[in-house]
Amino acid sequence: MTYCAIDFGTSNSAVALPDGASIRLAPVEGNATTLPTAVFFNTDEDEQAYGRAALEAYIDGFDGRLMRSMKSILGSPLAETSTDLGDGSAIRYVDVITLFLQHLKQKAQAVSSTPITRAVLGRPVFFVDDDPRADQLAQNQLQAAAQAIGLTDIHFQYEPIAAAFDYEASLTKEALVLVADIGGGTSDFSLVRVGPERAEKLSRKDDVLAHYGVHVAGTDFDRRVELATILRELGYQSIAPEGREVPNRVYFDLATWHLINTVYGPKRVGELQLMRHLYSDQRHHDRLMRVVDRRLGHALASHAEAAKIDVAAGGETTIGMEEVEEALRIGFTAQQLVDAGLEETRRIAQAAEETVRRAGVAPADVSAVYFTGGSTGLSFLSQSISSAFPAAEAVFGDRLASVATGLGIYARRLFG
Repeated sequence: MTYCAIDFGTSNSAVALPDGASIRLAPVEGNATTLPTAVFFNTDEDEQAYGRAALEAYIDGFDGRLMRSMKSILGSPLAETSTDLGDGSAIRYVDVITLFLQHLKQKAQAVSSTPITRAVLGRPVFFVDDDPRADQLAQNQLQAAAQAIGLTDIHFQYEPIAAAFDYEASLTKEALVLVADIGGGTSDFSLVRVGPERAEKLSRKDDVLAHYGVHVAGTDFDRRVELATILRELGYQSIAPEGREVPNRVYFDLATWHLINTVYGPKRVGELQLMRHLYSDQRHHDRLMRVVDRRLGHALASHAEAAKIDVAAGGETTIGMEEVEEALRIGFTAQQLVDAGLEETRRIAQAAEETVRRAGVAPADVSAVYFTGGSTGLSFLSQSISSAFPAAEAVFGDRLASVATGLGIYARRLFG
């Protein structure tokens, strides 16, 4: 029996396997070692697609249900409820997570010479902010999903600690490192003592000086981008004839991946149709109804995410919305991204500072800030975090693979 390490992320996932005395990432989609955390239930062909294939099937226009950001619902009341797949059948959200983990395990099993029954799973510092009971429930739900796919010996490790293990492998001397793991759903921080003499210790409890995190990350920036640009063209924050802002709930739901499908129900559609008189500009209501009728919510959310990525390091881009209305295009700049995400940036940077404060360490004593996670590609965000630690070197790991590799290192110490 062998083991694996699973990085089940909000936006992307990966699996690490033992490879002799080292660790390697399993190919999970073609030759790619990371997989977008997405499942598409294709009701036209009665099958499921995962990762890039799921996104492509959805964009190609097959009927069905696309699900992303499933990790975000762990610990919430939504997790145990069922969702309609569009063909009269339904599935619990936690069962979707089980299917996705099963897919990851099958990909890993394809390159493993022996059955996989043991695993280390990554987890954020907090699945749910300020609610220890819900946070524990989230871990229990993830563990139950792992058990359902045949894993019998399951351990958890904090994702930023796993990233520290990956960083530690490159060090020649001891360092005090603030690990910033900023993914799609959470921003997690750990202050850790690392170094070659500490690397082979199985228990690193004494080396971890503090953990802290917030449930704010990449998908929150996507949401802000969509609200600030795309959804304004559908009437978000527009003023009704009587002088009040039009109701905004539909726009917030359209900007939140796991709530988009709630907008398409017959009752909700009927309510939206009756709101036409509230729009001073009737084009806004026409566009909104077109998005609902054609089920374009996920496509618009993908446009927002792509625009964020396009301008993350500076510059500008154009958001095309031709599927909503011919020739409808919106300009978007790096400064607009900064402005849209000011509150999220502030909260994430404060969480970094709070981590160090809780450890009783002066900011000047932090020798490095190690960035990992897909959202560390937002240069303004990493700069905001770094500015609080003037003596620290900013080090960037593999944004999508550092955590999986570190989890693999920890699994090798546990099981190897």
